Amino acid sequence: MLLQELSNAVSAEFQKYYGRPPRWIVAAPGRVNVIGEHTDYNDGFVLPMAIERYCVMAADRPLDGRNLINLRSTLEAEEATIDLSAPIKPGIPKWGNYVRGMVAGFLARGINPGGLEVLLHSTVPPGGGLSSSAALEVGTATLIEAVTGQPIDPVEKALLAQKAEHDFAGVPCGIMDQFISTLGQAGHLLLLDCRTRKTELIPMNDPSVMVLIVNTNVKHELGSGEYAKRRAECESAANLLGVASLRDATPDQLERARGEMSEVIYRRARHVISEIERTVHAAEGIRESNWPGVGNLMYASHYSLRDDYEVSCPELDTVIDIVEDIGYRGGVYGCRMTGGGFGGCVVALVKASAVEAISHKIAAEYKIRTGIEAGIFSSRPAAGATVIKG
Repeated sequence: MLLQELSNAVSAEFQKYYGRPPRWIVAAPGRVNVIGEHTDYNDGFVLPMAIERYCVMAADRPLDGRNLINLRSTLEAEEATIDLSAPIKPGIPKWGNYVRGMVAGFLARGINPGGLEVLLHSTVPPGGGLSSSAALEVGTATLIEAVTGQPIDPVEKALLAQKAEHDFAGVPCGIMDQFISTLGQAGHLLLLDCRTRKTELIPMNDPSVMVLIVNTNVKHELGSGEYAKRRAECESAANLLGVASLRDATPDQLERARGEMSEVIYRRARHVISEIERTVHAAEGIRESNWPGVGNLMYASHYSLRDDYEVSCPELDTVIDIVEDIGYRGGVYGCRMTGGGFGGCVVALVKASAVEAISHKIAAEYKIRTGIEAGIFSSRPAAGATVIKG
């Protein structure tokens, strides 16, 4: 569904709930990371793009003038309420914490949105590693900007959203998700330097190429504990190499120090150092429309994540196997798991003319091999957060 159609549908739902049309409508996209996995907390580079899946929020002032923000979601049974006259703390329902964190952040900056009635709807698949939470945070920030007429610097906005996720949702996320949801531009990927926070827009507007996203619809529970473990292993590798972070290490340095570290620490570091290099090369390849070259880097990224970083899982590997079987002749340039791992999504670079055939093949084969229905959709690089009405 196009964003304008989605906006119209959410506006109609708002009218149904609240008995009047909304005064403001905003949207913020989810994202997929094309390459650059587990490099963010190692001060490396990431290359995400905003996807054509959105969190849309419609709002108006309450008719009774109360100093409350009332939140309804088309996807959740329970409403959330934020009392602006009391200190804002995490609460229930839990989905409301992303909004609470953003409101608290704006209040701390002296920006008070005042009472609101809000209806939100999201087409970003939850739990698939496509940043439904960042879309909600950045959407909330965009709504507050629209309501108050007080825009804030986009980088500050992204950092405020990250802080909300840390403090109110208890998720120690990096900066990629909020940055791309805020700063994304249609037809571009975003090369983000996670150390300096410097961003560079990488044009990707070749109509013959699409990004295909395959949601395995599994999420293995061991993911969160393993994430913390990988971070500690990377810190250990950096210490052994005598560098501030693995961003500063070279492949030669790593090879020279191999005898001083365990095989596991060596492999973790090898993934990160090589992935940072692959991400920079992929950005160059996209600039030059060298799609086979970019595809090969994506495959290499997956093998490294599977073998050296050990964050893949059977379902992700099954999708990769299916896509490799389709191959270049079937319209695939390359693919890899994307996100933290242990489930979630695969991202593939494909010929636009073959999207339908590739999607059917993956869906059928994945169901046969795993018994699970995959969620599959294609996207071009979308724009970041936007005000649709108000």
